[in-house]
Amino acid sequence: MEALKQRVKELLALAQVKAVLGYTKGTGDRRRPLFIRAAGQVDQLVLDEACTQNLAAYATKREVKQLGKVAVISLPSTQRALLQLMAERQLRDGEVVVLAVDGSEIKEITSASALEEHLARKVTHLDSEDKATLERLAAMSREERWGFWRKELSRCMKCYACRNSCPMCYCEQCTMDCNRPQWVPVASHAFGNLEYHMVRTMHLAGRCVECGECGRACPVGIPVHLLTYCTEESVHEQFGQCAGRTAKLDYALATFKADDQESFIR
Repeated sequence: MEALKQRVKELLALAQVKAVLGYTKGTGDRRRPLFIRAAGQVDQLVLDEACTQNLAAYATKREVKQLGKVAVISLPSTQRALLQLMAERQLRDGEVVVLAVDGSEIKEITSASALEEHLARKVTHLDSEDKATLERLAAMSREERWGFWRKELSRCMKCYACRNSCPMCYCEQCTMDCNRPQWVPVASHAFGNLEYHMVRTMHLAGRCVECGECGRACPVGIPVHLLTYCTEESVHEQFGQCAGRTAKLDYALATFKADDQESFIR
């Protein structure tokens, strides 16, 4: 931790970055984002198991980009999101310095190719509880799964915490906010909730880096991250693609290949 703090101070002192994005203490045992712009703020930095928020969600914000070049203290899920954002041309190659945390080692990554190489050596594992739930859902009949999600999504308040916490939901105007024409009902009712979550899930198919942040952000505990996990796993199975693994954009739902499988067509 001391080595990390020292490197953050050096990056700022040498003006190699204008700000460093990390974590600090929040309410209770929670952690919140910390934007470090001066050496005096470095001692507020915290890095422990409670630091789960995907900080890549801030990297595309206009206010952050206006600061200039930034460094992001990142866990693997944030690293995957940053690489996917580079692939989608939301971040320029070299625009962000990635401070990759791997146990006690801090690796400084300054290019998309280096980040791609770094992540190629990382094995991604779903949380055991999430994996068990996905297996249980897969074993259900289509009617049972429909009943499960109708019940879960009936509790949705349309607070958009899932959308706002997702690093891949970066559109300046979301389809959900468009009212001329209005594509999706804004009111929090059964049909509107289902439509909102289905649209969001399809928009993330092949783009979800499986960080689980949307599920953690939900104030009523709906496991919305499992919806995007399902589509991501399906894209991987059907097309062999994994989001956040390459700096080359090869979006499954926008790419046609003559030998694509068609088993999903009913």
